[in-house]
Amino acid sequence: MSTATKTKHIGRNISRIRELFGMKQQALAEAIGISQQTISSIEGSEEVDFKRLVEIAKILGVTVEVIENFREESVFNFFNNFYDNSANSGAQGINSQCTFNALDKVIELYERLVQVEREKVDYLQNIIKGK
Repeated sequence: MSTATKTKHIGRNISRIRELFGMKQQALAEAIGISQQTISSIEGSEEVDFKRLVEIAKILGVTVEVIENFREESVFNFFNNFYDNSANSGAQGINSQCTFNALDKVIELYERLVQVEREKVDYLQNIIKGK
């Protein structure tokens, strides 16, 4: 039985986090300004250059520490606990955390939609007048 500690595989952690966010290698590569093949190489590496790691963390919206210390078990535990807590709280528990009036948000969105439509009409009228 081996007592050796499992080394951190930073590239694999980057890959797992990227996949959790539903991001393709190509999208990450374009955001950083490198090729998809380079991302593939990075994800296959146990160690990653710190400067590159900072860039990747920024694009993924996490800290370098999250990438370095990422464990899939933690993600599963988080989602299992979230599901358990929301299922046990019942319908009242779900609504008790609402901090805004939903009707106000609907009205706000409707007013924005109306404003966009007015701007579109003004734009089209200006185009017609210009001909």
